This record gives sequence, structure tokens and C-alpha cells, in this order.
Amino acid sequence: MKVAIYARVSTKDKDQNPETQLLPLREYCTRQNYEVSREYVDLASAQDALHRTAWRELLDHAARRRFDLVIVWRIDRAFRSVIDGATTLERLRKWNIGLRSYTESWIDTTSPFGEAMYHITIAYAQLEREILRERVIAGMDRVKKHGTKSGKPVGHPNILANKPVAFRKQVDTVLGQVLNDEISLAAAAEILNVGKTTIKRWADEKRRNGK
Repeated sequence: MKVAIYARVSTKDKDQNPETQLLPLREYCTRQNYEVSREYVDLASAQDALHRTAWRELLDHAARRRFDLVIVWRIDRAFRSVIDGATTLERLRKWNIGLRSYTESWIDTTSPFGEAMYHITIAYAQLEREILRERVIAGMDRVKKHGTKSGKPVGHPNILANKPVAFRKQVDTVLGQVLNDEISLAAAAEILNVGKTTIKRWADEKRRNGK
């Protein structure tokens, strides 16, 4: 079976490396005796459709049936919304191309159950993003109501120096929620679109400086 490997990381965090996703995907294909047709890698956020050129090329090659299966590290590496996921699945089905998630073994659109779990997973992922966004907004509103100044957020100057004030305030609010155990490092990373390593570094620095 010929497979296409797809990986995506955000350009907003230099700590992320596509190889973190690619290495286990290659090993998985070797164990399954799959022939890797090609690896497609994007350095862009999920919402940045313009710069996700590798994903567009993958779909173009899928239409030409250059492979039989697409394997991703995690389903949110490929899709930005429920509608996007459902639409793309219809296109892949038309081309007789399956989709499988490495870290979410229950997602395998080559089987009816796997396809059902695919829809449930992308719906849940979108719901989780919306809930996290609402938590951040609520946290910022709480700061405003109590008249508390956010202060200067911590972080690596190369990342935050040229960011808008609103983003820096959001960083400070999210870090406060992390330190108060209101949200996890993974959730904070998803909200700010950076890696967990960056969130941990910022949180540790904020902890040392005092909440």
C-alpha cells in the first residue's frame, strides 16, 4: 500500500520541529510494510490556508491517486474545523483514499467505525478550542472588572517583543490560569498557538517572579 505522510507545525514557535511527528510516522509505515509515496510538511497554523501549500499539494496528488492512504500524527494537524474535515473526507472518499491518525488509533476512515470516530473527534476538537477561547476571554474580563493590571508579560524577547499589546496581555492572562491550575500546559499552548515547551518556560519565569 502506498501512503502519504503529512506533518504540520506552527511557525510561531521555534521549539517545534516536524521531525517530532515524522520520525514515529516513518517507523509506523515500516512496521506496517507501507510504501511511503511522499512526505508533506507545512510550517503554518491550522487556520493559515494560504501558506499550507504542502496540504494543498497532497490533496492534488490524492486526486491523481498517487497513494492509497494519508497518515497524520494527529487529526488536528490536518483540519481547522468540522466543516473542513467533513468536506475533505468526502473528497478523499471520492478518490478512494483513506485517512488514518497515528496518535488516535480509533480514527481510520477505511472502516465504518473509524469514519464515525473521525467525525466525532474533529467535532470534539473544535468544541474544545471554543471552550478554551471562552475561558481566556472570561479571564481577561475578570482582570478588567477587578482593575488588576496585567503588567509586563514574561517570555523570550524574540517572540514577544514585536507582538501587539493585546497578545501580550493574553499571554499574561493565560499564564495566570496555568499557574492557578485552571488550564493545562497543552490547553495554554493551543490557545496561544505556541509549543508546550514555550508555555512551560514562560510559566516558570512568571512563577519565579511571583504571581
